Amino acid sequence: MLIAVVAVPASGADFKSVADNGTVMYDAPSVKAKKLFVVSRDYPVEAMVIVDNWVKVRDPSGDLLWVERKSLSDRRTVVVTVPVADVRRAAGEREPLVFRARQGVTLELSEVGTDGWARVRHRDGQSGFLRIKDVWGL
Repeated sequence: MLIAVVAVPASGADFKSVADNGTVMYDAPSVKAKKLFVVSRDYPVEAMVIVDNWVKVRDPSGDLLWVERKSLSDRRTVVVTVPVADVRRAAGEREPLVFRARQGVTLELSEVGTDGWARVRHRDGQSGFLRIKDVWGL
């Protein structure tokens, strides 16, 4: 049996999101491995190594886990890491507030600016800009 191992490029992180609700995270690349926990759709992860149909990922807490490759999406999401992140109409501290996102909330990433801000969208449709330092997944 041929096993393909692919390392993620050192030039930058390869962030993905979980494609389906109820995705199991394992301690090894096998469905017979220990099931560590279950995550929801859009949970952001960083792909570290790909081995056949499995991907070793880092999650927002820094844990290294294995997930089936078919369970991942290229859709980019981020998770709020501060108690409350202000999402503003435009990039800037003085811009009007659109909404606040609490720690642990997952947001869809629309674009990353070079000025320390990222454009995000909440699942209810609201969108705006927040400080990159307030989220994980970039």
